Amino acid sequence: MPDQVRVRIAPSPTGAPHVGTAYIALFNLAFARQHKGRLLLRIEDTDQTRSRHEYELQLLASLRWLGLEWDEGPDVGGPCGPYRQSERLDLYSERALKLVADGHAYHCFCSQERLASLRAEQSGQGQRTGYDGHCRQLAEADVSARLSKGESNTVRMKVPEDGTCVVSDRLRGEISFELAELDDQVILKSDGFPTYHLAVVVDDHLMEVSHVIRGEEWINSMPKHVLLYDWLGWEVPEHTHLPLLLNPDKSKMSKRRNPTSVDYYQRAGYLPQALLNYLALMAHPPGSDGEEKFNFDDFVERFDLSSINLGGSVFDVDKLTWLNGRYIREDLSAEDLLVTMKSWLLNDEFFSQIVPLMHSRLETLGDFVAPCSFFFAREVSCDAEDLVPKARQAEDVVAMLQTGVWALEEGDDEWGKERVEGAIKRVGTFWDWPIRDITGPMFVAAMGQKVGPPLYESLTLLGIDLSRMRLLKAIDALGGLSKKKSRSLEKAWNQGEPGQRG
Repeated sequence: MPDQVRVRIAPSPTGAPHVGTAYIALFNLAFARQHKGRLLLRIEDTDQTRSRHEYELQLLASLRWLGLEWDEGPDVGGPCGPYRQSERLDLYSERALKLVADGHAYHCFCSQERLASLRAEQSGQGQRTGYDGHCRQLAEADVSARLSKGESNTVRMKVPEDGTCVVSDRLRGEISFELAELDDQVILKSDGFPTYHLAVVVDDHLMEVSHVIRGEEWINSMPKHVLLYDWLGWEVPEHTHLPLLLNPDKSKMSKRRNPTSVDYYQRAGYLPQALLNYLALMAHPPGSDGEEKFNFDDFVERFDLSSINLGGSVFDVDKLTWLNGRYIREDLSAEDLLVTMKSWLLNDEFFSQIVPLMHSRLETLGDFVAPCSFFFAREVSCDAEDLVPKARQAEDVVAMLQTGVWALEEGDDEWGKERVEGAIKRVGTFWDWPIRDITGPMFVAAMGQKVGPPLYESLTLLGIDLSRMRLLKAIDALGGLSKKKSRSLEKAWNQGEPGQRG
């Protein structure tokens, strides 16, 4: 174990930066600073179908906006680089082949079609889905011949068929797992990229990580990691698994229920110090005086990893808003507030994007503010009756707006007018409605009013996170969408079936 405390955060650049990433980063940073250690930032970009460099840049910018700084990483360097997994492939391949040579892993030549058929058969028979060990006992000569032909293959762990694996968590103590319940996990994919399980073990060891502080969703992966550590002859770092952030109904926090992107809170006008303070309260109790408002230095001083609340942490936007208001009123003078407002949206850069949308609509300068107020609002209110076009039913508009959410979320192209326009046209094609019956409700949902600037450009300026929440709020205003209806609708949407989906 390294003499110095070394912790890490290891986000994947596959989407907008999640508040859960900031939450994990905060607790790692507090632990590092309290013990005069170092925080590493490692980019886990082995999912080549979803990882994008712009998401990495967005992630780094969001963490820095919150005031979370790291000591080593892809942008600042360090002695254990490179800090992007896509630049460390040889390190994983070397360890995977060593595991094969030592008898702890094997090459698997099963096609995706066979694996899909196996899963379907197991599900149909009510069995636990998992790999059936088809390639586990292949003769060495057969394996060598197939490899020499360049046959596509993965590398799988050869998990013992019986016995128990005991893992240790700082907050939960020892946890036992039956090895017979574990799958022969793929650790090296056919494209040469590792899966999470191999990469995290190799990287944490080579980067000399002393303590792993991550979300509790990874607890069930621990036995696989402990096996890999043991087979490679490495010491297991101390692990602590933090409770998940939850929706008010105690389900896992999801962007389809609540704002989850750090960018949403920045765009909606929350202060970084308030959001960071609130994230600290998610799993750590306030000080002895019960005061819930505190700065990062105060948090570090009294931080105790053993005092984490394991009950799950409900992310209450209303309470965050209350705390944010205290920061504005108690910590910012009028002069500070003016500076903060200018750095937020009240600046030439943002106004210069709105003015062209309003130019032809003005009779006086005083006509500018009211129609544009929705650009600066955290949320808008809208009358349910204004959301429903003539000859349409409220339940159909609810379903249409939900497909609008999905359409706006789709696409690999950069967020902009073309993506927004294309998404809304896909919704119109799916429902086979006149475009005005699509754009009308979206207009009211986004702006809280029947008239205003052009819709496509307005949604572009609002951004994906604020646009999503405006549509979700409108869905709620119309009575919401049941889980059963949502599942049926999403299936139809994913299949691209034309026409109205009732």
